[in-house]
Amino acid sequence: MQSEIKQVTFKSGLPLEIEIIPIAATVAKHHNSITVPHRATFYHIFWIQKGTAEYLIDFEPVKAEANSFLFVNKDRVKAIDNRSKHDGKIMLFTDDFFGKTEDDLKYLHSTTLFNDLLNTPVINVNSSPSLQTAFSAIETELTENNDTYHYHLLHNLLHNLLLLAERERRKQGFSEISKGADLDYTVLFRDLLDSKFKILKSVTGYAALMNVSEKRLTHATTKTLGKSPKIIIDERVMLEAKRLLIYTNRSIKEVGYDLGFEEPTNFIKYFRKHTDNTPIEFREAYFNR
Repeated sequence: MQSEIKQVTFKSGLPLEIEIIPIAATVAKHHNSITVPHRATFYHIFWIQKGTAEYLIDFEPVKAEANSFLFVNKDRVKAIDNRSKHDGKIMLFTDDFFGKTEDDLKYLHSTTLFNDLLNTPVINVNSSPSLQTAFSAIETELTENNDTYHYHLLHNLLHNLLLLAERERRKQGFSEISKGADLDYTVLFRDLLDSKFKILKSVTGYAALMNVSEKRLTHATTKTLGKSPKIIIDERVMLEAKRLLIYTNRSIKEVGYDLGFEEPTNFIKYFRKHTDNTPIEFREAYFNR
C-alpha cells in the first residue's frame, strides 16, 4: 500500500484532451493502475456494451448492465472491476478540452450527469439509439485530421451527447433538482467545500466566502439536498478520511493532520462521533470483512 491515493492524469501527446478507448483491452493493459483505487483528473463516460460492469466508486458499488452509460466525475476515487466479464468503450476528456468558455465550464460543473449530488448516474440506452449515435459520431470524428473544424465539431458533438443523456435520464424517471438560486448556492458551496474542507470546517466560514448568511445557505442546501451545510461538511471530511485510511498506509496521526486536525485525539473524537468507531477500528473492520 502507498502513502498517497494513486492519481491518474490524462495521456500526454494527444492533439486534444479527449479519446475513446476499449474497456476490456484497457483493463488488461493497465491492470495494475486502474483496478486499484485511484483518482483520475478527467471525466469518464462508460458505454457498457457486453456483460455487466461492477465498479467501486467512493466505497459505493455501482452496477451498469449492457447497453447502458455510466458517467463519472473527475477526482472521484474508483476501481475498475476486472472480475466481471464486460466490455464496451470509455470516453475520456478534460476540463481543458470542454471548457472553451466560462459557460462551458459552468455547464460541466453543474450538469447532474457528473454532479448528481445524490448518486452516480447510470442510463439505460436500449430505447434511445440517439445516445449511441452521438457517441459513435465522436468516435468517427476522432479519426479525422486535426484541422480547423476538428475541435469545434468534437466539442459540439460532446455537448450534444451530454444534453441527450440528460434528456434520456429525465425520461427514465430521474427527478432533477429544480434550477434556481438554491441550486446555484448549493453547487457553489460544494465547489468551495471540495477545495477547502481540509482547512475550513465551519458553516460561518463558507457563508462568508459566498457572501450570504448562514440562514440562507442552510435554506439552500436543506431544500436542495435535505441536509444542513454542517452535515455536508462533515460528510465530505469523513469521505476523505475513509479514503486515506483504506487506500493509503498513512498513520492515524498523518491522516488527521492532512485533514486539518493538529492533534490526533481531536481527529479520533471527530471520527468516532460520525461512525461510532475509532479510525483504527474502521480500518481493521474494513480489511477483516
